[in-house]
Amino acid sequence: MKIAENFSRLGTESAFVVLAKAKKLEAEGKEIINLGIGQPDFRTPQHIVEAGKKALEDGHHGYTPANGTMELRLSVCAHIKRMYGAKVDPMRVLITPGGKPTMYFAIMLFGEPGAEIIYPEPGFPIYESMIQYSGAKAVPMYLSDKNNFSFNVKEVLSLINDKTRLLILNNPQNPTGGLIAKEQIDELAIELKKYPHVAILSDEIYSRQIYDNKKMPSFFYYPELYDRLIVLDGWSKTYAMTGWRLGWSVWPEEFIEKVTRMAINSYSCVSAANQVAAMAALDGPHDFLDDMMEKFTKRRKLIVDGLNSINGITCNNPGGAFYVFPNIGGTGLNGSQFAEKCLYDAGVAIVPGTSFGKSAKDFVRFSFANSYENIEKALEKIKKIL
Repeated sequence: MKIAENFSRLGTESAFVVLAKAKKLEAEGKEIINLGIGQPDFRTPQHIVEAGKKALEDGHHGYTPANGTMELRLSVCAHIKRMYGAKVDPMRVLITPGGKPTMYFAIMLFGEPGAEIIYPEPGFPIYESMIQYSGAKAVPMYLSDKNNFSFNVKEVLSLINDKTRLLILNNPQNPTGGLIAKEQIDELAIELKKYPHVAILSDEIYSRQIYDNKKMPSFFYYPELYDRLIVLDGWSKTYAMTGWRLGWSVWPEEFIEKVTRMAINSYSCVSAANQVAAMAALDGPHDFLDDMMEKFTKRRKLIVDGLNSINGITCNNPGGAFYVFPNIGGTGLNGSQFAEKCLYDAGVAIVPGTSFGKSAKDFVRFSFANSYENIEKALEKIKKIL
């Protein structure tokens, strides 16, 4: 049977490939420390779990509006107001099963043959995958460890032409942990006024995982861009709710009806009970976040110092998220070889840099969303095999 040609352009997310390999080795009786998958190792806070259970018991079993319940969208708007002082109409909010549908909808809304979409490299692999699938030209915005994986505004602007439809930004970043400073976002926002034909997708899923008492430089601070700004965030990382599949996004008024139609055509709506739990997360206590970030901060120091102590490895100090993206070129191995050696010789699962872009062949991604003790043990095992 013949399938559509564009399917051949669809990529994948290699972290799940690494996870499958690690699970297979564990099933064979080998001890594996997983520093590959990007999910917090904390349990969902109990008050959120209880809200989800109560919702099921109270009969929240049916369909909801495709764009999410009004109660939850109002809760998202209140959250945005608390965080950034921005006023958002709940009719512009879309509740999704995770963050990826927002990427998919935005890229498919603007991507087609002849169009160009700018995305960060190294970056979350779904960006490039979906751009290629749409038929648009994927234009990489290269990030370097020499400036802690931030970008140069002039270089970003030099990529824009009359074919550019969408600019994708991710801050804090996956896989690098880089945090783009507000001063650079300010400069970019001012310059983007000159390009009214370019929409912006700001992926802010790690907005609550920021270190050193810095604040999230969200695009919500630039109301002059709201008519072409899409902001992606959600519950997975902040509330340790990866398996609940919950995300939210804010869209320009012009596009919200179109993407709601895409939701109806794909997943219909998000689980009713999960949306009740999502409200409990946003509206409830946030004390657990302090504990989570305190642990992440200690782990960050451990893994950065530990990797930098190994000959041939240099590691930047991430400003956000829970990843480090060290250059391992000095070991004589490329990222793929290094990741394979770590998995099969040391029993440590990590992700090769080329999973996030061809330019990252000498890099690997470590997730420090694992216990302090396991990270310590993993570093010792890696030192031994090198």
